Amino acid sequence: MPFISKRGDLMPASPIRRLAPLADAAKARGVHVYHLNIGQPDLPTPQVAIDAIRNIDREILEYSPSQGYRSYREKLVGYYKKFNIDVTADDIIITTGGSEAVLFAFLSCLNPGDEIIVPEPAYANYMAFAISAGAVIRTVTTTIDEGFCLPKVDKFEELINERTKAILICNPNNPTGYLYTRKEMEQIRQLVKKYDLYLFSDEVYREFVYAGTPYISACHLKGIEQNVVLIDSVSKRYSECGIRIGALITKNKELRKTVMKFCQARLSPPLVGQIAAEASLDAPEEYTAEVYEEYLERRKCLIDGLNKIPGVYSPIPMGAFYTVAKLPVDDSDKFCQWCLESFEYEGATVMMAPASGFYTTEGVGRNEVRLAYVLKIEDLKKALVVLAKALEAYPGRVMD
Repeated sequence: MPFISKRGDLMPASPIRRLAPLADAAKARGVHVYHLNIGQPDLPTPQVAIDAIRNIDREILEYSPSQGYRSYREKLVGYYKKFNIDVTADDIIITTGGSEAVLFAFLSCLNPGDEIIVPEPAYANYMAFAISAGAVIRTVTTTIDEGFCLPKVDKFEELINERTKAILICNPNNPTGYLYTRKEMEQIRQLVKKYDLYLFSDEVYREFVYAGTPYISACHLKGIEQNVVLIDSVSKRYSECGIRIGALITKNKELRKTVMKFCQARLSPPLVGQIAAEASLDAPEEYTAEVYEEYLERRKCLIDGLNKIPGVYSPIPMGAFYTVAKLPVDDSDKFCQWCLESFEYEGATVMMAPASGFYTTEGVGRNEVRLAYVLKIEDLKKALVVLAKALEAYPGRVMD
């Protein structure tokens, strides 16, 4: 029997999706599952996007240009200008979701064995994309007790060697909801400039910033314009996860030429997705405002509710729609599995993402979970009750 590739063997299973069969089994038993495990927004996609898809008037659904339609890229220039991000249409390459943007950035910037420094906990698929590119993730650990703030410069410099080629951040952060401060972004800028590193900046949650301070993009950092690769996606801001439209943005012309080779190899980004994404840029301001206010209310509901449960602690996330919470349990992987296999309260249970899957450091995050506040407030309140009852009943509860 042929062997599986080493790359395939090393590829991590999704910490979010691997519990899905257990959730399906619970539903088959008649148990209602409150999904706090995945960042799939439940708010409606802009009507202009739905209408654009319904009103497609084409005889052929053809290949689009490998870098995406120019009309869409030109409209994106105006969108980014609202955030003081100054780019041209030629700086933008449309990708098949933000995931492909990350993968193409890695493939274009890194050789096998090159290292990327990433603050953890981090989006689990970064590791998968690094393995696909033959690169190595090195992590600096942030802690829930310090609100997941960025470690000092010396913690980064301890990891930097001749193989270090990049720093990767997600801002606002998935899974923690942390928002990097101007001081922290300046710290990153200095490291990138000092060691001539790439800065991959995943900023797909920029619409969801709840702090009084301004959102600082990697594109705002002076003197490293040629080093910055911005990762973007329409999935979260427009509730369009399924159309698979992202973007890779950089001022580095040589890098764009290299990325385009990978784009040409996969031919084109999704045609119908681009039609919907371009139309979404014409969504009324009320749409964005209503979505923002809804997440603001959900955040308050979830964080207040979590911190009222005995033994549970969650810092207040300043962005995105996630939080990482500490639970009074021996092992969050076991607890999340137990909730789906062995527990229900009034016919319901909760599904969460064990935080261990967002760390690469062994043993870290064992009593933490990531929760997404993508349910309506009525359901969030019910889910919090179910979670509290589950923690009371769990055999592996850690007593204060």
